[in-house]
Amino acid sequence: MKSRGAQAEQLAAQYLQQQGLSLVERNYRSRFGEIDLIMNDGATLVFIEVRLRSNVDFGGAAASIDAHKQQRIISTAQQYLSSLARIPPCRFDVLLMDDIGQSSMHWLRNAFDA
Repeated sequence: MKSRGAQAEQLAAQYLQQQGLSLVERNYRSRFGEIDLIMNDGATLVFIEVRLRSNVDFGGAAASIDAHKQQRIISTAQQYLSSLARIPPCRFDVLLMDDIGQSSMHWLRNAFDA
């Protein structure tokens, strides 16, 4: 059985593909951290953090992406980009879920900048 996090990432990938994005890589890891999904949105490479929080007592899924987490994602993205021959336009998106299921998804495009 998949963990709730893995289920959330799978649902997020399916949802974003339905929105026209194409999957490049899942669970990219570097010494800095992990990026849940890397997808193409046209010519733009999108680094996507999937956040599932069923308990909103501490601000829910959105509040869990603090400056430290953002910096880890940015550093991991820079590591990924260093392996490419050409660096495409990029952005950082967040897909928030307060429960497993597409009805609870909230897609934040350009959630933060590098």
